Amino acid sequence: MKQKTAILLLNLGTPDSPKRSDVRRYLTQFLNDPRVIDIPWLARTILVNGIIVPFRSGNSSKLYKAIWDEKTGSPLLKHTLDLQQKLQMAVGEDIKVEMAMRYQNPSMESVLERMQKEGYHKIIVFPLFPQYASSSTGSALQHFMKIVSKWWVIPELKIISQYFDDEDYINCIVNRAKQHDITKYDHIIFSYHGLPERQVDKVYEDGYLCKDHHCETDLTETNYYCYKAGCYQTTKALVEKLHIPEKKYTVSFQSRLDNKWLTPFSDKVVEDLAKQGAKNILVFSPAFTADCLETIYEIGTEYQEIFHEHGGEKVQLVESLNSGDDWVATIKKLTL
Repeated sequence: MKQKTAILLLNLGTPDSPKRSDVRRYLTQFLNDPRVIDIPWLARTILVNGIIVPFRSGNSSKLYKAIWDEKTGSPLLKHTLDLQQKLQMAVGEDIKVEMAMRYQNPSMESVLERMQKEGYHKIIVFPLFPQYASSSTGSALQHFMKIVSKWWVIPELKIISQYFDDEDYINCIVNRAKQHDITKYDHIIFSYHGLPERQVDKVYEDGYLCKDHHCETDLTETNYYCYKAGCYQTTKALVEKLHIPEKKYTVSFQSRLDNKWLTPFSDKVVEDLAKQGAKNILVFSPAFTADCLETIYEIGTEYQEIFHEHGGEKVQLVESLNSGDDWVATIKKLTL
């Protein structure tokens, strides 16, 4: 008997449109996730529904409008759909490739309902987050398992929880870097999505905090699932392959909500580099496999404005992996 197998790609999500109502709906679902804002339910409900969403939805709507394409819509959705289609061609007809978002559409509920009816013998789950974090990979996998756990027949499951240390993933980023002459830039920034420090501290069961585990330099059995350690190890592998001197690059974190998040902050690094006389900087975003609001606008527009305001000239964003042929081949290798 021939077994039916499916690969399920999981990404974070995007509003259905840049309209304020759709952005508000997206932010409400996203920020009420207890793995995203990990504070008690009542405090989170008041903070998110009473303060953050009402005050941020209007501005966020303007930002989404700035990157929205009239024909293809959300860049994140477009790149993920393209990736799904190209991976489907790469694996052939015997394996079905599906895609779902953690928040909004296509929802995991609707996609998994269809997959349940198909009666797959094996489902391979591939979150599009290279470095594990509870608020991204953890949330997506928890929601997946919550849905599938209610099925009467639960098929064989294979889950790829992180792959920051996979050489082919690293080589995909190196290939994007080759589109730029690194020697012409005054400094290189590796900007990762930020997290509250308390979230990386929760990884450890030994009574110590993240800062006690040398995550900037060492990768061990203890800190293997620490997001901060994964980010620094990703950078270490990239600078070795790209031959970037130690003093010419910085690891930083973006998109913070307050000052208790992982440091240094990317926007402050950009500002400081400009003040120190840097004129051209190159920015990688290795935690984002698909270009989105955080790469296209936050780095490409906001950081450019900060850099120029303080004397710099050009912030060059390195393209994400998106649906590149090398990235498609890497996912095929990691999943099958």
